[in-house]
Formats: sequence, structure tokens, C-alpha cells
Amino acid sequence: MNLELMLPLVIYLVLVLGVGFWASRHRAEGNFVQEYFIGNRSMGGLVLAMTLVATYTSASSFIGGPGAAYKIGLGWVLLAMIQLPTVWLTLGVLGKKFAIIARRVNAVTINDMLWARYQSKAVVILGSVTIILAFIATMVVQFIGGARLLETATGLSYQQGLMLFASCVLLYTIIGGFRAVVMTDALQGIIMLIGTGALLAGILIAGDGLPNLIHQLREIDPKLVSPQGADDMLTQPFMLSFWILVCVGVVGLPHSALRCFGYRDSKALHRGILIGTVVSALLMFGMHLAGALGRAILPGMDSPDKIMPSLMMEVLPPWLAGVFLAAPMAAIMSTIDSQLIQASATLVKDLYLNYLSPKQEKLEVRIPRLSLLCTLILGTLVLLAALQPPEMIIWLNLLAFGGLQAVFLWPLVLGLYWSRANGPGALASMVSGIVSYGVLSQWGIKLAGLHAIVPSLTLALVVFITVSLLTAPPSREVRELFGQK
Repeated sequence: MNLELMLPLVIYLVLVLGVGFWASRHRAEGNFVQEYFIGNRSMGGLVLAMTLVATYTSASSFIGGPGAAYKIGLGWVLLAMIQLPTVWLTLGVLGKKFAIIARRVNAVTINDMLWARYQSKAVVILGSVTIILAFIATMVVQFIGGARLLETATGLSYQQGLMLFASCVLLYTIIGGFRAVVMTDALQGIIMLIGTGALLAGILIAGDGLPNLIHQLREIDPKLVSPQGADDMLTQPFMLSFWILVCVGVVGLPHSALRCFGYRDSKALHRGILIGTVVSALLMFGMHLAGALGRAILPGMDSPDKIMPSLMMEVLPPWLAGVFLAAPMAAIMSTIDSQLIQASATLVKDLYLNYLSPKQEKLEVRIPRLSLLCTLILGTLVLLAALQPPEMIIWLNLLAFGGLQAVFLWPLVLGLYWSRANGPGALASMVSGIVSYGVLSQWGIKLAGLHAIVPSLTLALVVFITVSLLTAPPSREVRELFGQK
């Protein structure tokens, strides 16, 4: 094991754990649920931007995305930049109205907002089950990514890397809650920027400059430098599907939307949009370009998902490689902690408190213990599931993301902006969206060559509007609460 490589990583992990302990000792007095799950709505602009970028930037972005760029070429780099407006869309579409209404109804989870808007237990239960199942799948992807990084870079076995990674992320999330999550996200965003810049510079130096690297890619396969990519994968239907899946549809991801609950004021929101968009652009471009150019330096990789840690070992001195190793670790950990804390909130707040808790129970004693226990149990289940990893983790991640979008996108957006949206319409949209997405994905059906998310969201929108118009409108109280006539 290379101690010079491991030292920066160990320092990073100690910092992360230190933030978790600090957050556990600086919790605001009062409501445990408000503090543990949304940090008492106290995020400033920089922290808001970094936590949103870090939450969205995951193993898929730092491992799977560059792996796809390695396999497909520079066309994938252009395609990846479709994700550039995600922070602007999420905070712009949901940000201000979400924050105002969340404070009115004391919302802690996305399902609190759905209940306030639709007054439907079925909508809340379906939303809760979808969040838990999808988050387990996506957290498995993140655990796999973290373990593979450690396996490739340090010489640890996959199982040893998995245990080390999982222990760290579970510990600081459990002890610190939401405040630890967003504070570590800010740290992780800075680490990701430094690591991405260092790796890209190392690749350009090792490859004697960008023109020479592109020439080598052309020698390997001319299609690696074409917009269509290797094997002509990047067709127009594929690009349209990707635009929906990783850009527009991101507005419907609950763990990203939840960030709209936690910022302090309008100034923090506007600053978060600006900083988040710039940071997201730098990270997406740098990561995917590194993966594509890496094909010229390491042309014989057996698994595309290993290209980033392999490049790190090839082009950087050990101490700097250790800094870069912390960057994808940061990306992965920041996604896991966000999903873990929200899945725990879904179990405790949306299901237990609302439907299972005895009326006479002393909640102020039981809820903190139950919240910590749920976080631990969920993390352990994900750890066990990650022991048998699949190849090309980007596709598993996108599959889970698509399911969340099919369920949540239209109920969230139309609930905020369409006064006629009602409970039956939302429920019908959620059911039709997830069923169609599951059927099309399971049997590999591509209507007009489109990814399953496009027809699924189209059907869900049509069903939402139709059922809402055919059933009773929401009450005047609900419309007034959401600022609708």
C-alpha cells in the first residue's frame, strides 16, 4: 500500500468525520426532526450551491460518466454538458415557492409537501415507497463506486474498500444529520474542483497536449472524436432522452428538491444558483473530458468504470493522486449521505409518525433514537447489497433516477403552478408513470428509439391533466396556501 497516496485520503476522511462530530455538537435547540432532517433551514448561498452540486454529482458522474466517455468518445463530453442547467432549473423552478410553502406547512420531507397539496394518503405512501426503493438502488451504486476506487487505487480488496468507505459515510451521517451532510457537501464540492483540475492537467501533460491526445483518439477509432461517438451510439432520440433524464427531469428528484427547503433567504437562493451553475459546469466538463482523453493514455481498459482511478495512478504523483482520490470519494459520499438522510426521514416522518405511531407515545424521546436506527439499518442493507457489484454502474444509477422522475416530476411541478391539480390526478400520474417506466425498461422497449423516461413522463403528464379535469378541484384553502386562484 502506497502511504504517500493514502495520506491525503486519510486526512480527508478525518476532516469529514470531524465535520460530523462538529455538527452533532452544534445542533439548534428545539425540534429534533427539523434539525436532524433539514438543519433548521439555515443554509447560506455557498453551502446551498455546493450541497446541490455535490448531491447531484455522484459515482455516476465521477466514475460511470467518465467511463462512458472513455468508451464512446468526445461526443459523450458534449452530451454530458446537457446537465449544465440542473442547478438553475431546480432552484429556479422549485426554489422560492418550495421554501415559502414549506415554512407555511412546516414541511420536512417532499411527502409533507405532497400531503399539503393533495391531501391524499395514497400519494404519500406511494411516494414514500418509491423514495426508499430507488434510494436503496442508487446508494448501492455509490457504495460500489467508492469501493472500486479504493480497490483500484490502494490495493485493498473490493470488500475491504467497501467496509472502509461505508463505515466512514455511515458514521458522519448518523451522528451529524442534515447539518453534517450539507457542511461536508460544501467541503466535498471544493475537493471535487481541485481533484478534477489536477487530473485534467496531468492528462494533458502526460499526453503532450490536447491536439496530440485527439490525434491518438482518432488513430484508435475516428468515431471517438465525432459527435455520434463510437458505434454511432449518440443518435438524436438518445440525446433527447438524455436531455430529459439528466437535465429537465432532475427537477423531480426528491433529494435535489429537498435542498429547496433548507436555505436561509432569497439572497442565499440567488447566490446558490450562480455559484452552483458555475461549479457544475466546471465539474461536468472536466470529469467527462478526462474520461474521453484517457482512452489515448490507457487504451486497453477492461472495465470503463475503472478509468478514473487508473488515470489518477498513471498521470499524477502519488501525493496528488491521493488528493484526486478524495475527489470522487467526495462525489460519492455526498450523494449517499443526502439519500440516506432523506430515506430515513421518509421512514420516520412520512410513514411512522403519520401512520404507525401510537397517539400516546412520547415522541420527543423515541424519535431521535428511531431516526438514528433507521439511518443505520438502511446503510447496512445497502452495504450488504453492494457486496456483489454489476458492471457499468451508470446504467443502474440512471434506471433508479428515471423511476424517481416518473413518479415525482409532475406532482411537484404542477402542484406548485397549476391550480387545478388534485389528488386523484397526482396519484394516477404517479402510478402510470412508474408502471410504464418499469414495463418499458424491463423489456427494453424503445418507442421511436427513445429512452423509457420520455414516453413515461409524457403519459404521466397526459394522465395527470385528464384525471384532474375529470375530478373535483382542490379546496379553496389548498389553492390559497399555494398562492393559486
